Amino acid sequence: MTDLATTDAKPPAGAGPGSGTGSDTAPLTRAIRNGLDRLRAFDRRRPLVWDAAVTAFWTVAAVLDYTSGGWRTVARDVTAPESLVLLMSLCFSLPLLLRRRHPMAVLLLMAPVSLLNVWTGAVVQAALLQLIPAFQIALRFPLRRLAAAGLVLCAPVAAGAARIPGIWDQQLVSYLWGFVFVALLGIAVRTRRDYTEALVERAHRLEHERDQQARLAAAAERTRIAREMHDIIGHNLSVITGLADGGAYAAAKSPELAAQALDAIGTTSRQALSELRRLLGVLRDDHPDADRAPQPTLDDLAPLIKRVRRAGLPVHLESHGEPGHPTPLTPGRQLTVYRVVQESLTNTLKHASPPTDAPLSATVTLTYTPTHVEARITDTGTGTGTAPDAQDAPAPTPAQGIMGMRERAALYNGTIQAGPLPAHGGWHIHLRLPLEDHPQ
Repeated sequence: MTDLATTDAKPPAGAGPGSGTGSDTAPLTRAIRNGLDRLRAFDRRRPLVWDAAVTAFWTVAAVLDYTSGGWRTVARDVTAPESLVLLMSLCFSLPLLLRRRHPMAVLLLMAPVSLLNVWTGAVVQAALLQLIPAFQIALRFPLRRLAAAGLVLCAPVAAGAARIPGIWDQQLVSYLWGFVFVALLGIAVRTRRDYTEALVERAHRLEHERDQQARLAAAAERTRIAREMHDIIGHNLSVITGLADGGAYAAAKSPELAAQALDAIGTTSRQALSELRRLLGVLRDDHPDADRAPQPTLDDLAPLIKRVRRAGLPVHLESHGEPGHPTPLTPGRQLTVYRVVQESLTNTLKHASPPTDAPLSATVTLTYTPTHVEARITDTGTGTGTAPDAQDAPAPTPAQGIMGMRERAALYNGTIQAGPLPAHGGWHIHLRLPLEDHPQ
């Protein structure tokens, strides 16, 4: 009568029959749940078929009640015309075809028939079919509409009591109890449906947020890998290029210097290959023997500057203050300082032009304070930090390196200032990195 199978909440998207059931669920419970799931799925695909089936069932039941004479057992006046009894039975059952689309209209259409049913004393049992659209109203509409439905349902019975006083304790009370039952049932089913839909929506939202976080994490990881690859390959190739040019120049006049350049090229190449192998090995989750050696620290600055000097760029290193006092630098901050110095010297090797009155040189100055560590890298070149033959290029390579340095500094609330020196030419990079206990 209430066709509950079609009013329950929809299962989550992609859930098949019996999905979400645990392995400890009773077989009978699983069978019932699977059947209801199939019934709901069929109703969503063919709603008119289900409505027609329900209407046909109750129409046949109403006609059988008429043909078998069952209505006479509860009738107050068995002399009512049988054609009228049949007409009233059909008027109570056929409108059920629209019970889900227009339940209030169906109830209003049945109200005059209900009044005629009580007034004539026939009291056909099909009048109780009014509870079906009342259930749909309780399931879908606000409480004010539900109260109006109760008034429409009970008013004809109360009006008929004026003519037949004896129906107060039989018809009106049964109508009231029936309405209260279907109203509470509809509210309970609606509450469960809304709760289930809220859970499904929350699950979908959490799944979407998880996928979004995974995409953001993947993008951040790609950026980090690109930054590391840029620093490793860009620096070492620049050093190798400088050593190769110097070795080719010295080969004719000083074979010993050329041999030293070739030896330095081999050392730098092996180091670059080792760093790349370490980075790629960590990225392979299925590689159990991936090399997880520590990343460069401030202690590796001296070998870095030594390699740059061998590539032909004189570099002077200055240090002010005591590193790690009173707050030690974290490994991440040390790696940031190392990579900024490495990228700056690489840009000088690749893009700076030597001045006319003095050879090209660079200076690295490290300053340690109780709250910050600063690194200032300057060179005496006449370039502006871009390749001299790339004036028409839309995005020169050093801009990407500076962008990577800014990203590294931003991870620790640091700042990067880069630009040409206005006084005597050259280029400078200034990194200011706060210590962990003193965020900026």
